[in-house]
Amino acid sequence: MTPVGKALWFIESHFAHELSLEEIAAVGGVSRYHMAHVFSLATGLSVMRYVRGRRLAEAARVLAHGAPDILTVALDVGYGSHEAFTRAFRESFGLTPEQLRTSGTVDNINLMEAMRMDDTPRTTVAPPRFEPLPTLFIAGLGERCTNASSAGIPAQWQRFVPHLGHIHGQKGHTTYGVLCNSDDEGNIEYVCGVEVTDFSDVPAHWSRLHIPAHQYAVFTHQEHVSTIRRTWFTMWNTWLPDSGYEAAEAPAFERYDDTFDPTTGNGGVELWLPVTKK
Repeated sequence: MTPVGKALWFIESHFAHELSLEEIAAVGGVSRYHMAHVFSLATGLSVMRYVRGRRLAEAARVLAHGAPDILTVALDVGYGSHEAFTRAFRESFGLTPEQLRTSGTVDNINLMEAMRMDDTPRTTVAPPRFEPLPTLFIAGLGERCTNASSAGIPAQWQRFVPHLGHIHGQKGHTTYGVLCNSDDEGNIEYVCGVEVTDFSDVPAHWSRLHIPAHQYAVFTHQEHVSTIRRTWFTMWNTWLPDSGYEAAEAPAFERYDDTFDPTTGNGGVELWLPVTKK
């Protein structure tokens, strides 16, 4: 079973108990950083958002069946107080636990259903090559997103492409899609950028990234660029756990060179994953 499969099993079996990202990652056999990335890639949700959603869905069903004591329901799904439970319930469903119990139905709210452990986006990847990466300075347009909102990335590239060739200090024609500054809630910054000699004349609203020298595992995504998420997922969830390496806490990135055709989305993309030996 993959790390995400193990995590889903563990969450479904234990969400009424106190859970942490560290504990769930340990069950999956990977680091906290690794689990946060791969779970979000597989589900479009952060680990703890999924945990909260599953707890509240179970509570909603129990309340709809007329549970007499709301505090007991709150404690049974891992909340320590009536107040904390009510606040989370209202934020998720737009009504209080009392109101749902009175209505007697969950038909009018959206519940977080259990995810199938094998319902994940995979593909086949060739073994990577390993390359030391020298220090890079990347400048470009950055936006905060989640895997659920990553459909907006092509439009982000559309806004960035007209700047190519007019960027102070631009080095070459290769472009980079950098994934950086992630958090435990599944948010990440995606930067469309190019390598520059320095940041002295970069527009004020642009992102500036200093990517330190590091070793990278380099994979090639040969399919249409629209399916790139499947390759990222397979790298994190299938190759990495058995590779003898672990993900380093450094930016990963997509590297688009002259073989990539931005008009058709074909031609191949390199995916660079920072790694260290276990």
